[in-house]
Amino acid sequence: EVRLEESGGGSVQTGGSLSLSCVASGYVYGVYCVGWFRQAPGKAREWVATINRAGTTRYQDSVKGRSSISIDNDKNTLYLRLDSLKPGDAGTYYCAAETASDAWSYCHLVVAAMRLTYWGQGTQVTVDS
Repeated sequence: EVRLEESGGGSVQTGGSLSLSCVASGYVYGVYCVGWFRQAPGKAREWVATINRAGTTRYQDSVKGRSSISIDNDKNTLYLRLDSLKPGDAGTYYCAAETASDAWSYCHLVVAAMRLTYWGQGTQVTVDS
């Protein structure tokens, strides 16, 4: 019901900034929380940041203070900005969305378990030394 397409990946220098976008289509009205996840080669996928329709946000400790997740509802687009990039920030970045519940607690539950219903195909980010 919801289609997600990430963009903005590429090569970024250590200490530089990253800006990613995720365009949603389909049953966007039913989306109550969305988030960014990433997966480095040989590593498990991990959560990066979450935002709900009201604009409430949460960040992983490793990116807190240097990251910003936001939504442009008019454009049905999710954004992620990450500053002061480190080699550990490299990987494939995915956006994901949930429509099963409008409860913020449920959003955090599925985010923690990385079991959101809808996922994009991912966009790859490389961090150069």
